[in-house]
Amino acid sequence: MTITTPTDAQSEKRRIEAAKDPASSVRLIVSGEDRPGIVAAVSTLLHEAGANIITLDQYSTDPEGGRFYQRTVFHLDGFSAKRPDFERLLDERLVKGLGLTWELRPVAQLKRVAIFASKSDHCLLDLLWRHRRGELPMTVTMVISNHPDLAEDVRQFGIPYFYVPVDKSDRSAAERRHLELLKGNVDLVVLARYMQIITGDFLREVEVPVINIHHSFLPAFIGAGPYAKAKERGVKLIGATAHYVTEDLDEGPIIEQDVVRVSHSDAAADLQRRGADVERQVLARAVEWHCEDRVLRNDNSTIIFH
Repeated sequence: MTITTPTDAQSEKRRIEAAKDPASSVRLIVSGEDRPGIVAAVSTLLHEAGANIITLDQYSTDPEGGRFYQRTVFHLDGFSAKRPDFERLLDERLVKGLGLTWELRPVAQLKRVAIFASKSDHCLLDLLWRHRRGELPMTVTMVISNHPDLAEDVRQFGIPYFYVPVDKSDRSAAERRHLELLKGNVDLVVLARYMQIITGDFLREVEVPVINIHHSFLPAFIGAGPYAKAKERGVKLIGATAHYVTEDLDEGPIIEQDVVRVSHSDAAADLQRRGADVERQVLARAVEWHCEDRVLRNDNSTIIFH
């Protein structure tokens, strides 16, 4: 039931890798109020700069006054030297000329990621394994946990592990330590089954996106033992949702979801095992897409360019 189209992403990666100078491959993200001429302006600018477009995706929420989003990957020989002039063109043509905003990110500039976990290891170790295999375009700078249990497992990957206990009656000390570790060292925080509430103060201070993975049930079984509760209610579908974290608990913009069908013959342990499989896959896809700048936020929703 997966809705991804990996062939497009794989084709993009192959074209980047085949370039004579992969370091000169760049992503350009453009957004703003939709209006005529945006695509032409971007294409003309890239052509005049001598760039070769590798992929281009665009979306408008409404052609009459909606929001426009575009993700372009291009190759420009000697990009580092040409970047200042290129950015001036972007400001002149897109910002001043069309009232748009833009972001420019070299493909080789990997996002720095911190992973938070508690005692469950399935999502954490899956991300580290995929990263070691080169499947996730990121640099894992650290793992932070409120328990010491997973330290030895993480150490095998050569990743620093920080045990920061959390006092549930006063989270401020733990959050101060988290921020000390993260500030200036990460571009993304991933909650890989980190069983602690993330406060609004932390989200404002950390100043980078935070992605969470959450089991998905209908009804939504809150609290401990959700799979046992799902078994009691005779649930027929279980799944997972990866989303950005906001101050509203589990209500941030959704990045990816998936489900698997179950039956009355599945025990609660079977549901938990199959749910863990879905959680791993969904979180890995969400992290990969974010690190490749495929996820563009539109208020409390997202545009995903596969």
